[in-house]
Amino acid sequence: MRTAPDGLFKTLGDPTRRAIFERLARDGEQTVRVLTDHAGVSQPAVSKHLGILKLAGLVRDRRKGRETHYSAEPRGLAPLIDWMSFYGAFWRDRIDHLEDLLKRMDQ
Repeated sequence: MRTAPDGLFKTLGDPTRRAIFERLARDGEQTVRVLTDHAGVSQPAVSKHLGILKLAGLVRDRRKGRETHYSAEPRGLAPLIDWMSFYGAFWRDRIDHLEDLLKRMDQ
């Protein structure tokens, strides 16, 4: 599922969700129990955050026996990367125009 930038900003705007995503991206696949040990919130809260991250396309899960293992889905960040690329080009263009103006003012 591809989420619009607004939805991704909202999803990652929560510090607990952002920390869970960052932990999965950095450390790889983990169970809810391991994530709960590091999250500073209850297991039901971690599960709820994981559900929101999954809906946003930022994590995936796989069942193994009685446990669910979660991993980051970095491709879910693509809409944010696209959004930032657009504005990066916008500001580069503006800065180029400003440099031209400053050069003309110096002359």
